[in-house]
Amino acid sequence: MNQEKLYLRTLGRLSELEKSGLRRQLRPRFGVDLCSNDYLGLSEHPLVKAAMCEAIQRLGCGATASRLLRGHFDEFSYVERRFAEFKGTEAALFFSSGYAANLGVLTTFPESGDVVFSDSLNHASIIDALRLSRATVKIYEHCNTDALAARIAETPCIGQRFLVTESLFSMDGDIAPLREYVQLCKATDTVLIVDEAHATGVFGKRGSGLLEELGVTEDCFVSINTAGKALGVMGAFVAGPQWAIDYLVQKARTLIFSTAPPPAVAVALSQAIEIVATQPKLRTELLSRASLVRSELLAIGANVPQGRSQIVPVILGKPEVALKVAGEFQARGYDVRAIRPPTVPPGTSRLRLSINLKISEGQLKDFLHAASDIMPRV
Repeated sequence: MNQEKLYLRTLGRLSELEKSGLRRQLRPRFGVDLCSNDYLGLSEHPLVKAAMCEAIQRLGCGATASRLLRGHFDEFSYVERRFAEFKGTEAALFFSSGYAANLGVLTTFPESGDVVFSDSLNHASIIDALRLSRATVKIYEHCNTDALAARIAETPCIGQRFLVTESLFSMDGDIAPLREYVQLCKATDTVLIVDEAHATGVFGKRGSGLLEELGVTEDCFVSINTAGKALGVMGAFVAGPQWAIDYLVQKARTLIFSTAPPPAVAVALSQAIEIVATQPKLRTELLSRASLVRSELLAIGANVPQGRSQIVPVILGKPEVALKVAGEFQARGYDVRAIRPPTVPPGTSRLRLSINLKISEGQLKDFLHAASDIMPRV
């Protein structure tokens, strides 16, 4: 098979990435975790691990088929009902990943003749899903309600309008103005879809997310809730009205044509949801630690955007600078990774500090001491 032309082209692309400081590497986890999304430490919680181990012994290691064939287990139905209760919706549907959930939702409901308005910093899974959608896609300036309103006003639509946004943005750690969006959606007959990936488990009285905290759950059509971040396991729940969930079962290709996750995952998630719902002090402690880190970094002059979430970005600008600073932290035993384009816009390469409860108070103090040494030399 003649691959020489492709080989040379690919080598050239890799060389360009290397020269620009944008070549990525797969590196194993090490040291003190400051980059994962295991915000509450539930991936290592004894009760969650015990639930999963027991379920593997009872149910096996894999589902072995899609859920519409032999891959559906009662454990999936149970965790979906439990998550819907937790989220405050009529129903929920479990997908194998947040990526699959976004593709399932956004290639099912928006149709030809519809228009989808999407935040400029929405996650890649949303962007890719909208590329596959038959709807017209309009991008608006990040978290700018006025820009969104102008976009809606200037865009004709013969079908249904949709607004798609994250609630808590994964790279900036900022929060979408959901209440303002709800008012705009009501005034323009626009359907709201919210990705709560990084908010689920962290915000709200029950811990179900920012829709709950801001009191707009009933104003959201469906939400996408990743289960591999604060919930500590894997997969994602789409939560919303029963009729919408019923339709996804009929039409969502990422559900229909994908082998179901291991049923033990559903059992572990049921336990994780119970912990989140009954232990609000975990969320309080997490956000308290994040606030401390943010304020201490600002005090030493780091470029840290204002925010109140567990995601604390440190903007460094050039990719090579981000790599250098991350390397200095790594040399001291802190697993901090450089985030570079295309994950973030050019000129905004950064460290994305992900605060979590696996870090002891002593480790956090030591990290801040290291930052006071490293950051002024940036």
